Amino acid sequence: MHVFANPTRFLTIARPLTPWLFWGGLLLTAAGMLTGLFRSPEDYLQGDLVRIMYVHVPTAWLGMGGWTGILIASVMQLVWRHPLAGIAARAIAAPGALFTALCLVTGSIWGRPAWGTWWIWDGRLTSMLVLLFLYLGFMALAAASDERASIGRIAAVFGVVGAVNLPIIHYSVTWWNSLHQPQSITLSGSAIDSAMLWPLGLSTLGFTLLFGGIVLLRMRAIIADIRIEARLRRMAQG
Repeated sequence: MHVFANPTRFLTIARPLTPWLFWGGLLLTAAGMLTGLFRSPEDYLQGDLVRIMYVHVPTAWLGMGGWTGILIASVMQLVWRHPLAGIAARAIAAPGALFTALCLVTGSIWGRPAWGTWWIWDGRLTSMLVLLFLYLGFMALAAASDERASIGRIAAVFGVVGAVNLPIIHYSVTWWNSLHQPQSITLSGSAIDSAMLWPLGLSTLGFTLLFGGIVLLRMRAIIADIRIEARLRRMAQG
């Protein structure tokens, strides 16, 4: 990964890759959503209500995936002092929080007719809410750092420790008596009908590419701000 330690070398790859990820993600997301909403069959039990999964599942995946990215960046910051690690963690935090919030909102909308309530202190729902609070806490700690190119040691440790919540989210439906349905997609197969599965996969891929494009765009913006600040300091001193 140190081959990308030079911001200039990183930007030579990030600049052309960003629009491909962003616009490609939007296109695939739109295709998956339209197919899921208008072409996929109704669920035998929930009817049209199940169509919300084409937003809910990808946002849940990316809420957890975003913190996985923060974990990796935090470890690289603590162990190898990678120059772009702090920038990557900062760039991931806001979209990660946004997708986690979207997961909670769509889950509540889904839960109201399915469970008869907007919210219940279920293991899966509660651990996802904790993840949102972790994102907000991480962003506050990162903002408190004096260096924009670094997230600070406390924020990096927080990024590592906060990852403990990820297996709790994943296994909450197994460990506790939960209203939330168990895992529908596992390594051994899928409980989702193929007519619903491939639009869901398309939507998830689209959201993932879109997430990657947003992260690269934010990383480029942070690097640009750092360079502008450095140039202004040099001008003030000279």
